[in-house]
Amino acid sequence: MVDLLEYAVRGIPTGCVFALLAVGLVLTYKTSGVFNLAFAAQAYTSAAVFYVLRKEQEWPLFWSAFIAIVIVGPALGLLLERVLFRHLRGAGSLAKMVTSLGLLIAIPEVVKLFFGSDAKSNPPPLWYVRRTDEWLWPQGSKFVFDAGQVTTILSTLVVVLGLTVLFRYTNLGLRMRAVVESSRLAELNGVNAERVSMASWMLSSMLAGLAGVLVAPLFASLNPIDLFTLLVAALAATVVGGLSSIPLTFIGAIGLGMLQAVLAGSLPTNSVLATGLRPGLPFLVLFALLIFRPGLRSNSEMADPLATVDPPLPVPVAVSRPRWMSISSRTVGVVATMFGLLVSWFVLDGFWLAIVISGVVLGVIMLSLTVVTGIGGMLSLAQASLAAIGAFTTAQVVTATGLPVLVAMLIGAAVAAACGALLAIPVVRLDGVYLALGTLAFALMFESILVPLSWVSGGSVPLAVPRPVIGPWDLADDRYFLLFAALCLTVIALAVIRVRQGTTGRFLQAIQSSPTAANSIGISGGRSRIIAFTLAAGIAGFGGGLLASFAGRANYQASFPYVVGLVWVALVISAGARSIQAAVFSGIMFFLLPATLNRVFSWPENYLEAHQQAPEWMQNLLGLVQPNWAVPVSFILFGIGAFTYAKHPEGIIEAQTNSSVTAVLLWTERRKAKVDATSSMDTPQVSA
Repeated sequence: MVDLLEYAVRGIPTGCVFALLAVGLVLTYKTSGVFNLAFAAQAYTSAAVFYVLRKEQEWPLFWSAFIAIVIVGPALGLLLERVLFRHLRGAGSLAKMVTSLGLLIAIPEVVKLFFGSDAKSNPPPLWYVRRTDEWLWPQGSKFVFDAGQVTTILSTLVVVLGLTVLFRYTNLGLRMRAVVESSRLAELNGVNAERVSMASWMLSSMLAGLAGVLVAPLFASLNPIDLFTLLVAALAATVVGGLSSIPLTFIGAIGLGMLQAVLAGSLPTNSVLATGLRPGLPFLVLFALLIFRPGLRSNSEMADPLATVDPPLPVPVAVSRPRWMSISSRTVGVVATMFGLLVSWFVLDGFWLAIVISGVVLGVIMLSLTVVTGIGGMLSLAQASLAAIGAFTTAQVVTATGLPVLVAMLIGAAVAAACGALLAIPVVRLDGVYLALGTLAFALMFESILVPLSWVSGGSVPLAVPRPVIGPWDLADDRYFLLFAALCLTVIALAVIRVRQGTTGRFLQAIQSSPTAANSIGISGGRSRIIAFTLAAGIAGFGGGLLASFAGRANYQASFPYVVGLVWVALVISAGARSIQAAVFSGIMFFLLPATLNRVFSWPENYLEAHQQAPEWMQNLLGLVQPNWAVPVSFILFGIGAFTYAKHPEGIIEAQTNSSVTAVLLWTERRKAKVDATSSMDTPQVSA
């Protein structure tokens, strides 16, 4: 009993870390209505500034912390509010979440462009000494906290108490909540909604900066992925507080930290439970709370009493095309595809051919997002994990049984579909933000608990996956593999079109348009959504096996980490979640854009090597461009693309397609009217 108490007390600092992040998320949600996934990116920005000033420039601790937390943090929050989120006040929670997802991808890459992408090891602490004297507990006691833990505990207590007082006893807190519920109604009562919104974002961003600077020393190096993973772990506490109660969020976070510490102390060090369950515990708790906590089975968006003052926004629909235009567009698509295959076969070298093949294979996985998000209306953040399940199953089946690779891919797709069905049964009862969080919790449970197991992923050495052999064709040749991948993509795309136009697709469209009306005529929303989720999981699993076969190994870290899956989601949603062309385009651009930018950014360095006598000003100017900018700039562009979702939820490609079709139809109508007018003038008039 004493040991359990000791372990629980040791978990208080970890709980305070969770609490600081969770309270920051609740603050942002309460004051802006945005479930801000970019909170981790804002924390990373302040932590990076503090690192550069304190460790690299050797500034004093006070001024480094002051600039990073009090200046940079609020300035970034003000910038985000003025540029983006003030235009999204009337948007739904899903649109706001997708925008924050884009920021999560883009902001860290912008920071890396400014401060360099080199590893920032051993982040400096926000305190002067490494350990405190044992004045908190009796001399010789086991309950001794170091200076960092004391700083975190005190900072968390101050933040929690301050925010509780702010929202319960001050006019500013009341105005913040009023602006979130209805900015117009608040303005009718004399509240300056613009100023209150700016103050809310500056406060939440400053808290993000404080959290980033305090949490960064917990890791060996400063990495935005570590901060975001820790943020997702803290989400369990926000669910305990219902995204509204700061005291309940704090209690939930402390309890989570204690439970994790008790498990760490009680379980054998080298046991499977210790290595798998302990790091995955926060995500397991988050998933369980989302499923079983009452009140989370429907979206928690607040209704604006003045929402009907303006006319409703037009619903994005596809423009009706005449038969001749549909036939022409399909013919152009077939010709363009054949031309692309011919160019890839005869013109491209090995490097660019591999880029194209990777994009085509990823297009298969992107089609799973078309099914689950575009047709099903569910924001799934677990498609990369489902693709990994297909890849691991393919590798294990080939290794254990020696079956043909193509058969193993189909088995991998079936296993992924089964896992998707098991995941869909509980999560489809959730809506909007909570469904997305449920799939994200599953992705992190899979990564932290299952991926390290050798019977799942093969352990530290990725399992080999050979290329298929179909009759006389050995697909070890990349050109033959391209034809095979294109054929798979075509077949799956046609199947997705049939689903979209079939009964399931129409049911899901009716549910998205009006769930109440759909239920009133007997349409089962749960059944249709489970079917869509299962089908999408099977497609992702087959695409994962195909990608592993092309790469030669089922390598999780290289191909399927959950963070990469978030980028896939941002790409598909910005291009067009319901569009087949957008899925294929997204898959190809994910590989093609970084490779192209790498060649572009490598040109100045190659030019200077070939022209060493170039003027000094030219050498200085071209020397600023670095080849390693390719990936950050690509991810920045991918993240920025997600910003367009609120204005064009149908996607950029679909919006441009509709615009082009409308322009062509207007031109043909004007042309026809002009011809008819000319014909009527040329027709002789017969007198009576």
